[in-house]
Amino acid sequence: MPEATRFTRHGRGWIERASYPVGALALAVGVWWGLTLAFEIPPFLLPPPEAVAARLLNDPALYARNALFTLEKVVYGGSVGIVVGFALALGVAYLPWFRRAIYPYLVTARVLPKVAIAPVLLIYLGTGLITAVVFVALIAFFPVVLSTAAGLSNAPAEHHDLLESVDAGWIRRVVYVDLPYALPDAFAGLKQAVTLSVVGAVIAEWIAADNGLGFVILIASENVRADVMLAALAVLVVEGLALYGAVTLAQRAAGRWSALE
Repeated sequence: MPEATRFTRHGRGWIERASYPVGALALAVGVWWGLTLAFEIPPFLLPPPEAVAARLLNDPALYARNALFTLEKVVYGGSVGIVVGFALALGVAYLPWFRRAIYPYLVTARVLPKVAIAPVLLIYLGTGLITAVVFVALIAFFPVVLSTAAGLSNAPAEHHDLLESVDAGWIRRVVYVDLPYALPDAFAGLKQAVTLSVVGAVIAEWIAADNGLGFVILIASENVRADVMLAALAVLVVEGLALYGAVTLAQRAAGRWSALE
């Protein structure tokens, strides 16, 4: 197939896929605008879309600066949680005694409401960035460890037997067999970790921070500024979608690497 034809088809497919969510967003905004107009809802309860857009355009620096503060917590806390989660997943997958000792507690802690941990962190760590990072890390590492540990057991036994027949070591087994088979589950955990990290950062900003989009939302709600609150929520959604998209791109790149291997 000629390269130009392939590129054209790929572009059309991307446009077609993007048209559905864009159309759904346009419909939602239209319904929002129609409700505020038809029922004459007071702006302090539900401002129209143009009021929220005007708020964003009138003070973009406020939202950009606080979006960076939120991103800082997500990146630091999420990175710590992902690294710790991957390390624990290796222990759960390859050390039977460790799995029997720790796995029941991981599952139990998974269902524990993380908001209940925040007051404990406040007692021992106080307020500030460290508390927010620890809170986000605690939220992020659970889906990573559980999904990755499950994925590392997906490789067929025949592949392991083949490696053992050529005296391949444990590291080669992990890199060339177990990790490629674990990628779908591992990235499913990463996607959950990223989205939960954004949620965790906002909760941490409500409880233990004085900056970030979560803090803006909190102050706006206390002052009944729905336009400020919805503008911050819109920026937060964009930030979360961008992080999710970055993980998706990394998954595609890892999939190509796995195929090459």
